[in-house]
Amino acid sequence: MIADEADSAVRARCRAVLAGNWREGKRRSDGTPFAYTCPSPHHYPWQWYWDSCFTAITWRHFEPGRSRRELSSLIAAQREDGFIGHTIFWNTPLRGVRRFTYNVLSSGALMTASIQPPALAWAWSIAVGDPAQEPAIMAHHEWLAANRTLDDDGLLWIVQPDESGLDASPQFDAIWGWRSHAQPGYVHLVARNRQLRYDLRRILAGGGPVCCEPLTNVLYGLSRMALGQPSLTAAIVARLYDERSGLFCALARPASRRPPALTWAALAPLALPDLPEAIGRRLVEEQLLRTDRFWLPVAPPSVAASSPEFSRSDLFGPLRRRRYWRGPAWINASWLVWLGLLRLGYQAQADELARRAADAVHASGLREYYDPYTRAGMGARQFGWSSLIMEMIKPDPSAANSYLPALGAS
Repeated sequence: MIADEADSAVRARCRAVLAGNWREGKRRSDGTPFAYTCPSPHHYPWQWYWDSCFTAITWRHFEPGRSRRELSSLIAAQREDGFIGHTIFWNTPLRGVRRFTYNVLSSGALMTASIQPPALAWAWSIAVGDPAQEPAIMAHHEWLAANRTLDDDGLLWIVQPDESGLDASPQFDAIWGWRSHAQPGYVHLVARNRQLRYDLRRILAGGGPVCCEPLTNVLYGLSRMALGQPSLTAAIVARLYDERSGLFCALARPASRRPPALTWAALAPLALPDLPEAIGRRLVEEQLLRTDRFWLPVAPPSVAASSPEFSRSDLFGPLRRRRYWRGPAWINASWLVWLGLLRLGYQAQADELARRAADAVHASGLREYYDPYTRAGMGARQFGWSSLIMEMIKPDPSAANSYLPALGAS
């Protein structure tokens, strides 16, 4: 792992960032109390759904009570029908150009009308307790099953790239084209989906596209298992796994005309504790550990280094628009594939991946993402979920089974 001095420095940085990003109070409109870790003070002031799931997991290393308060704030924002949005604004209203690019139904909305990968129940089980004892979390999953599934297999579908949390990932270029995240047509996509109230079936009936994406369904599957519900792993394999390439790929309706780019999302099922071993080993040995693809100094990059879409920059086009997830490495991605390495017995590689990620955090602080070759920090500073490095340098014995009870092979 990393030297004791570096370990202490990383731990201190994680605690300082989490504490510095902590926000609490009462919503002025109705007195609802809230407490959460904003992703980054200068760029992300609100509560983001999956960011809160990740930071709640790492708060347990410092002040476990804040884990419950963080996740309870997501529940406090829940609509009566069980829906919880991508972003909750609390007492900092949405202003400026973000009113046109955020998925709100009105300028005064208290949260977005779009989702993020539903990791709440899984995070609750890791950091707080049994999510099945929380009626609000059960209601949240009932809403997802009723409103974001299309077939009898239980898999979730998203209506915009950012609902995956992966925003401008090139896996979506073939699906949304010029309307992809941060492209000129993205504002039109938001306006159209706002008019259709982010309703999956109305959007599909209107021509789509809609997408069934690996990472979203991995986190949803982990949450379902945390609730004691039937595993989705068999459906993820049946619908999203390509035996010929050994990769998981997104589905789209209407179907895209070209194959998606090779991104780290193809490896995300490694986090599933019941992924068939043969599939997991193919992902590790044929993809993750390849130095021309994903096994870079900070691993994995968000796009395979061999892919023509791979870029170490996050700025694109003549206007230098920031487009995320197109090459740099993110700590949450490192953590999720690290879980698979542990489960499959690749202990040396898991330790090496953790060491490389910790070295990046030690060298550059908690940044939003990192240059996968130089370890240089990129994007937002004081970025909360990069504190997930704590899960890798202070591993929980249950991490090898994704913190869930042992399950049989799917």
